[in-house]
Amino acid sequence: MRILVVEDDAEIGAAIQARLTRLGHAVDRETDGATANTLLRVERFDLVVLDVMLPSMDGFAVLRNLRAAGSVTPVLLVTARSAIDDRVSGLGLGADDYLVKPFDYRELEARVQTLLRRNTGHASNLVQVGGLAIDRSSRLAELDGKPLTLSRQEFALLEILASRPQRIFSKEDLLNQLFSFGNEPTTNAVEQYVTRVRKKLQGSSVEIRTARGMGYQIATL
Repeated sequence: MRILVVEDDAEIGAAIQARLTRLGHAVDRETDGATANTLLRVERFDLVVLDVMLPSMDGFAVLRNLRAAGSVTPVLLVTARSAIDDRVSGLGLGADDYLVKPFDYRELEARVQTLLRRNTGHASNLVQVGGLAIDRSSRLAELDGKPLTLSRQEFALLEILASRPQRIFSKEDLLNQLFSFGNEPTTNAVEQYVTRVRKKLQGSSVEIRTARGMGYQIATL
């Protein structure tokens, strides 16, 4: 999934980015509120981790503008402010969750995974399509009861497709969700990952279908 981290503390921002990247997400990071506000007008993310105290424009203003534009992208507010009024204000503006600094990064990961799971309509971390089972918490996959060996990007591709099995994802959709800024290959890279994953699904009841001129969809035979 593609995540935007908006945090002006370089150490904390880098740590959040590293932890979420390790979970298999494509993570972009901004340190300025106004820059993040502009980016959110033109780019789509699956989740925003948003600090409140930011240069140029605070997180509350960024959140307010995001919701005013009609975006339902999940937002996790992260701040040193612990006063109940600040937490209520953030939630009232449309934040989906609130995390107060200092925090344990394991809690951050758990809250991020919960928001992403909720956004795709799943009640648990387990996603199943036919004989394919994906555990988004442990980042492990099984096919017909046997472990499926996947690279980080291959796992991310399967996770995206399996989370919404009725949806056809265009190459551009997958490119946007699999890769962050500065790490953006061509759509040929998506084709290559699809080819690799298809080979690993061969012989099972699950396949990645091509909808000509539209994109890819996971389905059962």
